[in-house]
Amino acid sequence: MIKNDAWISAQAALGMIVPFEPNLVRRVGDQPVLSFGLSSYGYDIRLSPDDFRIFRHIPGTVVDPKRFNPRNVEPAELHHDDHGSYFVLPAHSYGLGVAMEHLDVPENITVLCIGKSTYARVGCIANLTPAEAGWKGHLTLEFSNASHADCRIYAREGVVQLLFFEGEPCVTTYATRSGKYQDQRQEVTLPRV
Repeated sequence: MIKNDAWISAQAALGMIVPFEPNLVRRVGDQPVLSFGLSSYGYDIRLSPDDFRIFRHIPGTVVDPKRFNPRNVEPAELHHDDHGSYFVLPAHSYGLGVAMEHLDVPENITVLCIGKSTYARVGCIANLTPAEAGWKGHLTLEFSNASHADCRIYAREGVVQLLFFEGEPCVTTYATRSGKYQDQRQEVTLPRV
């Protein structure tokens, strides 16, 4: 069953989402923002301004998830203007960012991280990512720019939505099996085997 706003608020009070915004924020001061915070059946998390990396081709290399070469990604510059702080994801490229919020997923919940329609409508797709029962940390977020134009991805604003699904208690949680992406810090975590 998908969990509602009352449940999300109650769990956030116990530390499931830190920091937690109890309302859906669409403006900060007089500035419109891409919404973040609590919605009816989900929570929109924000992109951290601290780390965003873009895949670059290095001649003679092949991206290999078993032996990932960190030189295949390079840090992106954080830009600022009257509309906010943002990273630029070039046309037809792929980038990795990280959530501002720290999650501590209960042991009977799995979280699905899905893209926001505002970004999808400009060709920027967020990869569907799960956070399994017992997972905790800052989610590494994956973005693909499918358009022919560069795309801004705003920091400190809503970037993906989390949906919380309750299941029967599992025998082994992500935490008890010592999952390789457990306890991620607020920085991009690269592929691990």
